[in-house]
Parts: sequence; structure tokens; C-alpha cells
Amino acid sequence: MQSVFGQRAPFADVRRVGIPRALLYYRYGIAWRTFFEQLGREVVLDSPSDRGTLEVGDRLSVDECCLASKLFLGHVAALAGRCDAVFIPSLMGYGRFETFCTKFQALPDLAENAFAVAGESLRVISMRVEEPRGTSEEDAYLGVAAELGATRKEGRRAYRAAIAAQRAYDERMAREQEQLVKSLAKLPAEERPLTILVAAHPYVSHDPFVGGVVEDALREQGACVLFADETDRARTLKKSYDFSHSIPWIVNRELIGSILMLHEYVDGIVLMSAYPCGPDSMADDAIERCIHGKPILTLTVDAQGGTAGVETRVESFVDILSYQKKGGYLHA
Repeated sequence: MQSVFGQRAPFADVRRVGIPRALLYYRYGIAWRTFFEQLGREVVLDSPSDRGTLEVGDRLSVDECCLASKLFLGHVAALAGRCDAVFIPSLMGYGRFETFCTKFQALPDLAENAFAVAGESLRVISMRVEEPRGTSEEDAYLGVAAELGATRKEGRRAYRAAIAAQRAYDERMAREQEQLVKSLAKLPAEERPLTILVAAHPYVSHDPFVGGVVEDALREQGACVLFADETDRARTLKKSYDFSHSIPWIVNRELIGSILMLHEYVDGIVLMSAYPCGPDSMADDAIERCIHGKPILTLTVDAQGGTAGVETRVESFVDILSYQKKGGYLHA
């Protein structure tokens, strides 16, 4: 079947598109859902992560994959058979110092090969974003639209709607957190709740199986929780260059920029990572070495231990911060 782009439309028969509730779904999920819905497709999501998701993904994965990648494969498995194809993009980045981890570049191949080894078929819709030298984001979306049999006009309309929806969501989250920070700053010191910044990739901090445990533990202790990924991205990216000009990963840059912007407004910082994350191993170490003045708790969650012991460490961290806030001595 041909589209007006002059290309084959191999996915014209696809009516239900599965989107795994993992990895960059927590960054671009609104855009992806909007895009496919604008093209008349039904979007299928699986359930949020749990221990079962990890166990399935672990069986499909090689040992070297990080916890987040294993969870991703578990989500893909949950969608298999429930949709006509699964959307798994390949994202390189937007420039020399705004790249994504290599796992995002190889994700479609990783998923297809994992299922092939397991003797299962997996139909994947993908796109490759590699700016500025390769395929632009818009062209990548338009390519997917063409493969679904849409016209260029339909593809462009769907792309613009997707970007607008994601931008509106991101701006709302950033605005709400900024208003919260301002309202906290206006309170007298003795009335201000303990405020803790959680700095982690969004698929770690907002995944209920991974970061949900930390957020729940902090809130149960009466802390006010801020998220580094919910700060204005353009501002955090720009601010990150005050810290380093050589860090290549865009998400880590944004997290660092957020820490710098919110540093004076928080009582402590929680750095959370999914083992073994290469970018985090470098960026988090640099943060611990170079950003001073606030206590930092580093949490690493792996496939073996999961979240065991996380609550205890968070409770101890909160106790230390509370003691410090009441006038106790703490070397930071």
C-alpha cells in the first residue's frame, strides 16, 4: 500500500498502537498518545510497573541491561497480543551535548531481538530522531505518519497537536512546582515543611514500582517533595552549563540545572538511579563531589534487591534533616 509521501505504508492496517508505560513514556508520553490518536489510532497502555513486570522483563533481558530497560521489556511483553504493533522509537538526541543514553538509540533492536530469542514475534513501529545531522524530530514523526498511510498534511497536523499537548503539560507541571516553591519561601522558617528534591530520570522518579516507594516514604514522613524533572527544561538546560560544558546527556543536564536552581529552596536532595545506569554513574558522582551545602542521599535500585531497604534509608535521611533543621549539628 502506498501513501501520498511516495513511500510504502507498512502499518496502514494497524488500528491499535501499544505504548509501553516505561522509559521515555514519562517524558514524551503525552505527545506520543496525542500523535497516534490524531491519526485515528487507538492507543493501548499496559498497567503501571510492579514486581511481575520486572520478573517478566528480567527473563527477556540480558544481565547487562539496567533495571529500567528490564522493566521496559516487561511492559512490552504485557502489550504483546493486545495491540497490532508496539511503538518503540530510537532517540539519539538534539545536539552534541543534548544526547540520550545509548539504550534509547538501540531500543527497537533490543526489544525485537529479545522477543525473537524467546521465540515470540513483535511488530514494532519506530522512528529515529538524530538532530542536527540526521533526521529531525518533525521528519521522524512525519515518517511514522506516512508508514501508517496518512497524508503529509495529516501527519503535520498530528505532529503539531502532539508537540502542543506535551508542551502544555510540561509547562503546567513546571508552573505548579514553581508556585509551590514560591509559596514555601514565603512561610516563616519554623512553619516551613521539610523540603526534599528528588533528582532522577523521570522513568525512575515517577515509576510507581521504583520511585513511588521513595515519594511515598518521604510524604509519610511529612516532607514536601519536589521533582527535578518538573522544573522548566529550557532554563535547567541552560543553567547546567554553569556546572559543566562536557556532559553529553540531555536529561542529566536538566537534572543538574534543576538542582542548581532549587538548591537554596530545599533541605536535602535524593539522587536516585536504576542500576547500572552509565550516565548516572558519572553525573551523580560529579553532583556529590561538586555541589555542596545540602545533604544528599544516593539511592540505587537494582533488579535483585528492588526497593528493599529504601524506606528505611529514606526515613533515616529525613530524621537527619529534621534534626539539622531544629538546630542540630550536621556536616554537609
